[in-house]
Amino acid sequence: MENAVKKSDAAAYHHGDLRNALIIAAAELIEESGSDDFAMTDAARRAGVSNAAPYRHFCDRDDLLRAVAELGYFDLSSKMNQVAEQFEVGSTESILEMGKFYLHYVLEKKAFFDLMWGERGSTALQRLDAEYAHMRTNGFWMLVNQVEAWLERESVDASKAADLALRMWAMSIGTAHMALNYDLDFYVEGIDLDDIVVSSTLAFLRGARGGD
Repeated sequence: MENAVKKSDAAAYHHGDLRNALIIAAAELIEESGSDDFAMTDAARRAGVSNAAPYRHFCDRDDLLRAVAELGYFDLSSKMNQVAEQFEVGSTESILEMGKFYLHYVLEKKAFFDLMWGERGSTALQRLDAEYAHMRTNGFWMLVNQVEAWLERESVDASKAADLALRMWAMSIGTAHMALNYDLDFYVEGIDLDDIVVSSTLAFLRGARGGD
């Protein structure tokens, strides 16, 4: 799922990759329309297959949408890993950049917000965690690893890493949600979303270190 999802190719079906072709077709439809209000027949048409073909792999449209959400989580995880690799493990910079990246990823994926961070996304995430528990595919655990390393470097109890990372994660998505649904300039003119993430994250880290 790139900024513009790669165009599906009907040839994928003929090579036996019908399931993935349909997932990509559905993602394209959502990205182009800004809504997940499409029919299974629309996805089938986009993938270049018969109207009955999707039901070989998906029970219904909700099942297909959960698969699209899973694709989104894999994409998020892959890109967060790319961000993390640019910085020293456990550095403050790595944590700040991951937080800013998450914020902008959510903003750029507005069409997928409800799908990935709503009820369907929760179901998809639970299914992913059950199937790929060893991979921890949703991006959050990459932040946990960075925070854990940071706490160890600061000689602070690292057992609280997940709790601290969750606060940062929630702050980033909360900021994105407000930006998507409200005119934040109405409350504070010229508000800088990156600054919200950076200042809040630094405050969390100072608190974990003992407030110095």
